[in-house]
Amino acid sequence: MNKKIFSKKGIGNIIFISVILVLLFVPSAKALLLQGLMKAGLFKPDTSLPTTNNTADLSGISFKDSKGNVVDLGNLKGKVVFVNFWATWCPPCIAEMPAVNKLYELYKDHKDVVFLIVDADGAFEKSQKFMDKKSYKLPIYAVASAIPESIFKGSLPTTVVFDKMGRMSYHGEGAANYADQKFVAFMEKLIKM
Repeated sequence: MNKKIFSKKGIGNIIFISVILVLLFVPSAKALLLQGLMKAGLFKPDTSLPTTNNTADLSGISFKDSKGNVVDLGNLKGKVVFVNFWATWCPPCIAEMPAVNKLYELYKDHKDVVFLIVDADGAFEKSQKFMDKKSYKLPIYAVASAIPESIFKGSLPTTVVFDKMGRMSYHGEGAANYADQKFVAFMEKLIKM
């Protein structure tokens, strides 16, 4: 009986089950797998979906940073605003963060682009440790007001991009590669509007 357990097929089954268990119970392993799939060309954000053409009143939708400074979306008209809702315990959030960071690095000094990386848990200390460990300089915020469901329904990660007139130009739930060239071209188009 011991010969059957340690046969090639038995060892193969043990390895397969072990890999599945690691992916199910180790968030960083799941994030690493998702990052690999992103690099392979999967999880590209779809910027071709129709969005609302109406200028929305974003006043009163606010976020605060770790120092207590509050940013109101209504005050950001005239800028392209990239908002990413995430959490440190969320494997798809962790998987897309390198791409979000690459996009941020492209536009961090652009006067017409604002990034709000919103920790859905509001755990600034934990978020900052994550960012420091990964050497990301992303600006972390917490929710400081009610957020309409049209912007955030609670699914993590969720990314929303507003154009300069305050219109929602992109809304995506789930991990995506925001460093993808098509998404960068989409951002450039919004900046030039």
